[in-house]
Amino acid sequence: MSVKPVVSGSVERSNRVMALALLAFFAGMVGMAYAAVPLYQLFCQVTGYGGTTQRVTQYSDRVLDQKIKVRFDANTSGVPWDFQPVEREISIPIGETVQISYKARNLAAKPTGGRATFNVTPQIAGSYFMKVECFCFTDTTLQPGEEIDMPVVFYVDPAIADAPETKKIGTLTLSYTFYPAEADKPVAAVGDSAEKKQPNTAENGG
Repeated sequence: MSVKPVVSGSVERSNRVMALALLAFFAGMVGMAYAAVPLYQLFCQVTGYGGTTQRVTQYSDRVLDQKIKVRFDANTSGVPWDFQPVEREISIPIGETVQISYKARNLAAKPTGGRATFNVTPQIAGSYFMKVECFCFTDTTLQPGEEIDMPVVFYVDPAIADAPETKKIGTLTLSYTFYPAEADKPVAAVGDSAEKKQPNTAENGG
């Protein structure tokens, strides 16, 4: 029985094909990693997952007699600002469009920029919290010692009173955390802390 000799050219071609396949796989994995954060953000915005609020362009056309309490929380991480809500909580009719404000003051001796992450607790109510206008839609830069008013226009979707899992919720907490803007320092990854301190809301939602 004769043994056929191995053709070196075939081996080289096989090695090249394998190398190209591995390179393509690696490139695909890197691309998926970069795409993961924006895809996760989009998923949260569409579903309200993790307490992510919704962005809308129109006011509610339905207001209920039932009221709900909304608390406001403020945090900073790496930004030299004094950042606080003007009011700690309000009680509003479900579906009524209201405006509240936060205030921020730059305590540093140089201009600093911030980017706000946000969420609502209890997290299951995130998809019912509708923001019409918010300072969190863009980065904010403050000059040394500058203080600004930061409005938020929102309403709570009346559908929250219809869903079995949310109709008994009496209090929501809207929470913001300011991180350094990318121009100053990379912002923490999504999900790292979309807002920390969240009081439980059934008792009780940044």
